[in-house]
Amino acid sequence: MTPFTYCKPSSISEAVGLMGPTSQLIAGGTNLLDLMKENIARPEQLVDITGLPLTGVEETADGGLMIGALVSNADLAWHPLVEQRFPLLSQAILAGASPQLRNMASTGGNLLQRTRCYYFYDTGTPCNKREPGSGCPARAGLNRIHAILGASDACVAVHPSDMCVALAALEAVVHVQGRSGKRHIAFADFHRLPGDTPERDNTLADDELIIAIELPRPRFEQHSHYLKIRDRASYAFALISVAAALELDGERIVEARLALGGVAHKPWRDTSVEGLLKGQPPTTQTFEQAADALLSNAQPLLHNGFKVKLARRAIVRALTVAAAGGQA
Repeated sequence: MTPFTYCKPSSISEAVGLMGPTSQLIAGGTNLLDLMKENIARPEQLVDITGLPLTGVEETADGGLMIGALVSNADLAWHPLVEQRFPLLSQAILAGASPQLRNMASTGGNLLQRTRCYYFYDTGTPCNKREPGSGCPARAGLNRIHAILGASDACVAVHPSDMCVALAALEAVVHVQGRSGKRHIAFADFHRLPGDTPERDNTLADDELIIAIELPRPRFEQHSHYLKIRDRASYAFALISVAAALELDGERIVEARLALGGVAHKPWRDTSVEGLLKGQPPTTQTFEQAADALLSNAQPLLHNGFKVKLARRAIVRALTVAAAGGQA
């Protein structure tokens, strides 16, 4: 482990002033400490933000929520307003990790998780995400868990979060603060596809700190479902996950949201496919057509072709459960 200095700022502005390309923020540390132990992350300075006033969950004027970046995953999943108005988010959080990790992991930190690609964690192999320009052995190697959508020649890693898949479907907004001030980032624009720079997971600047995640007014509390398919029943990352949310008016779909996890470098959402669902009856045929459209550009690798069929079935199932009221 590389030697580092440690500091614990008492204000957001002080924390922002300490940030830079050789600094790393630490809150729960559930991902960062692993990366440091494996010598993947080598910060020269750790900035402990656990003393900052970012632990609140507050209602907004339209009935949405403003969630502080330091709210723990456990507290967020079990928060009465989240369970009541955004059950999709609660389900997704509880599908991830273990109770012990959810007690420690922070909301902001969840957005900043790094991939669980085998090659990224193995410092004895090349990895463009870890060492830009060194290559991507996953493309021709062991790629069962890797991307089928949005990948590039440089990287086929997938984003590991469950919570982020739900936040993508709910169109959350990420509030950040840097030396130049505050700004808001639509969740769809927060994470990046790998392109030629897979080492960059998101659109944050080096001096920007996530201070809150905003959920807009609730619309899908009656018809939503999070489905996670994995190799074992708990404490495993998704092979495929689906966040499905519907607003129904009688026998027609008024609004639809659909996001996938385990398939791309970021939570995968296609608004054109959601548009196809509007005005349609919530039937198996409708959902199958949406699944086919969403996966039409899938490019599976040697060992993960099963993900295409698995994702199709998962999409149909998640939408069917959501339409029935979210009870599997």
